[in-house]
Amino acid sequence: MIRRTLPLAGLALALTACAGVPQQQQAQQQQAQQQAQQPAALDLKYTTPAASKGLDEIKWNLPYEPATLDAVRASNYAENTALANQCESLLRMTPEMKSEPGLAEKADNPDPTTWVYTLRAGVKFWNGKEVTAEDVAASLNRNLVPENGTLWGAYYTHVDSIKATGPLQVTVKLKQPDVLFNQAMATPAGVVMEKAFLDAAGKDVGTAAKGVMCTGPFKLESWKSGESMTLVRNEDYWGAKAKSAKLRFSFIADETTAVNALRAGEVDGQYFYLPPAAVGQLIDSPTGSVTLGQSLVFWALLGAAKEGPYADPRVREALSLALDRAAIAKVVLQNTSQPQRAMVGPAYWTYAEDAFKQAYEALPAEKQDLARAKQLLTEAGSPTEPITIAVQGSSSVHEQTANLIKASGEALGLKIELKVVPVDQYGNLYGADPKAREGIDAFFSTWYGNLPDPLDVYSVFTDGARTNFNGFQGVSADLAKARAEYDDQARAGLITGIQEKVTQGVAWTPMTNLSVVLYMNDRITGAVPSFAFLYAPWAVELGAK
Repeated sequence: MIRRTLPLAGLALALTACAGVPQQQQAQQQQAQQQAQQPAALDLKYTTPAASKGLDEIKWNLPYEPATLDAVRASNYAENTALANQCESLLRMTPEMKSEPGLAEKADNPDPTTWVYTLRAGVKFWNGKEVTAEDVAASLNRNLVPENGTLWGAYYTHVDSIKATGPLQVTVKLKQPDVLFNQAMATPAGVVMEKAFLDAAGKDVGTAAKGVMCTGPFKLESWKSGESMTLVRNEDYWGAKAKSAKLRFSFIADETTAVNALRAGEVDGQYFYLPPAAVGQLIDSPTGSVTLGQSLVFWALLGAAKEGPYADPRVREALSLALDRAAIAKVVLQNTSQPQRAMVGPAYWTYAEDAFKQAYEALPAEKQDLARAKQLLTEAGSPTEPITIAVQGSSSVHEQTANLIKASGEALGLKIELKVVPVDQYGNLYGADPKAREGIDAFFSTWYGNLPDPLDVYSVFTDGARTNFNGFQGVSADLAKARAEYDDQARAGLITGIQEKVTQGVAWTPMTNLSVVLYMNDRITGAVPSFAFLYAPWAVELGAK
């Protein structure tokens, strides 16, 4: 598929070089060619048509077997897709990616450093015991214990205490104002499990042997490691009950096998966090259809180099300017994404929208500029050391994007080396241990903020943060100010300033946004196609078409 981009560029060059073609006609031809390369506008959905009735069983595929169902350590696609139907948070993310009451019917903020959560009365865990403030406090406090290995600890940075202050009331005291904490209560950072279960299960919480004890619309019936996971409808659910009686997850990791299973009807549906190589087969499937959903995810090259050529922002900018983002969106990602000039786009602008839009449009356009790229490399001393980019094995999107970047870089005189990392080891690149990134200057990522707030994304560049892989500096003080600023306009002013610095320094290289790619066969409907499927019970409305 990458080869398809080369004739497009070659044709543009040929048009320019044709003898006897008037200059004005050349310009018109080039403009027409550029327009032809642009990806199609996307019709992104938040919901799918309602089901007519429930079904006895729905078969769904996960892209791999979840490593855990423990909310504090669940922060990836398969884990959260399964967990979102079982365990609930204090707040809930709607399909439109807004926040609404969850297990807490009310969240009060009597002063900048206090949050008081009033719980719903009568909500029961799957074992029939009612949820108490003690259960909530115990669940949230797990994120403050380093030994638990929480992946949501960044949202608890400023928490001083979490206490039950009444039978159905929990009070959180902060050390300083924090605009992200309450928002995070709509993610697994706010998940509630039964305290007695947590105490008894210990380190085995979320395993196939012990499972979880939650309040969600589906409860865990069985988990056969290496084979499947089965959820059944919670008949005592406090809210609207699930339409269908059973949800069975398979773990087909191979894309081709998964696509064949979907087209054959062996599996009813699946979410894809990257479009599979055979997405065209799903779009044209006679047995089902693809829905593209609104997303917070973007496709990016994450800088990890602290020395060598790629540690130089001029080299990073040069490689970024050489990228054909339109080709990546149209050809590699097969018209399921749009080119992006910054790490966050409109899906994140849930406040001060005009300020964010104006700042975004003021950034350099997401277009190639080879002349400027070559000039930057000259200023950087025309480096000859290789730049090593990690590529996830068994991923056509990784491979094709990497080949395009390699070709673009080498056309500028940069030496690009690709290092294939097995899919089961690729996640280590994100970890706290820098040894996993030794010898790697950059790696690809489907990155996303957990919250529809630009601050959540740019916080990765806080000094000393685990995710600040290349040690980017210069924005940490403003990030702290923004996190403590409750006034939306003032906070937006700080964040857009941070965005400008991060974009100019090419801390990371955003390429395109990504849509949720949802496939359902023709017998079912009702799944949530938006990013909210990771954190809210997306399968409640699943049923017969």
